[in-house]
Amino acid sequence: MPDISLTTIVLLCGAALAAGWIDAVVGGGGLLLLPVLLLGLPANTPAAHALGTNKAVAIVGTTGAAVTYARKAPVDVRTAVRIGLAALAGSSAGAFFAAGMSTEVLKPVIMVVLLGVAAFVILRPAFGTAPAAGPATRRRIRAAIGLAGLGIGFYDGLIGPGTGTFLVLALTAVLHLDLVTASATAKIVNCCTNAGALATFAWQGAVLWQLAALMAVFNLAGGTLGAHTALKKGSGFVRIVLLTVVFALVGNLAYEQWIA
Repeated sequence: MPDISLTTIVLLCGAALAAGWIDAVVGGGGLLLLPVLLLGLPANTPAAHALGTNKAVAIVGTTGAAVTYARKAPVDVRTAVRIGLAALAGSSAGAFFAAGMSTEVLKPVIMVVLLGVAAFVILRPAFGTAPAAGPATRRRIRAAIGLAGLGIGFYDGLIGPGTGTFLVLALTAVLHLDLVTASATAKIVNCCTNAGALATFAWQGAVLWQLAALMAVFNLAGGTLGAHTALKKGSGFVRIVLLTVVFALVGNLAYEQWIA
């Protein structure tokens, strides 16, 4: 475990709690957790260690949220698992390419991702508010396996932030799900992408296990609470929270990258 202050550890655990909640509700907990890890870890820490630790934390909260959703939301588990297996393969491949990435390259990429998510949420306020349209066709399921599984899975292993959000958006668009059902499905898929990427990072020795174990406790609490919140309140309130977090992080990363 790197030499970091108690104050930084407390902030990292708080971020893990908030990220678990955000990720469970609408996806995108990595938009908060990974940048905070990049900022909180010592400057000489390789970017791959931040990515690997992020996966070790996130998989715990994601699993907790998936279990909560599966008990109460109308999830097609068979379809979710099929997409998830493709995502596992994609994320494992992406993680191999991530090992050579530097923090200085990673931060601008994350900022672009953040702004893209924010623009979509602002421009499509009614997206995913309609009830689920019934069973998806085989064609739509195959498209979801390719886009949400292989494509977003590869992105998750390579970079990670926003994967949950991208999965929710893709599943809503391709399978015509409402946001709550899409979030529930995305958690199952996200468990697979996290597992694939984590296995690769662990094999490469790029996981700070002690720090990850501590943060994972808070991430699990946030993920379980977030799933309950989504089931109770829907997506309107969460959109506001997500946009607030996104713009705050863009400003912080921009400051660290070009001003500080």
